[in-house]
Amino acid sequence: MKRLLLILAVTALYLLHQDFWNWRTAKPLMFGFLPASMSYHAIYTIAVSLVMALIVRAAWPSHLEDEAERAENRGGE
Repeated sequence: MKRLLLILAVTALYLLHQDFWNWRTAKPLMFGFLPASMSYHAIYTIAVSLVMALIVRAAWPSHLEDEAERAENRGGE
């Protein structure tokens, strides 16, 4: 179930990356200087970072780290 949710999140972010609705608009300006498309991509980048952090937490191959630690404790064989 967790894997399916992560796949859906990545798919949604992939689809949201193509912000065709902002291509022709320069206004409204966010904070008085930032065009709508750039502010959208700033928020999008934060969302992608959070999803990637979730993916790393959920799908990190910890068994490989355990093997590396055991090898290190045996003297680096």
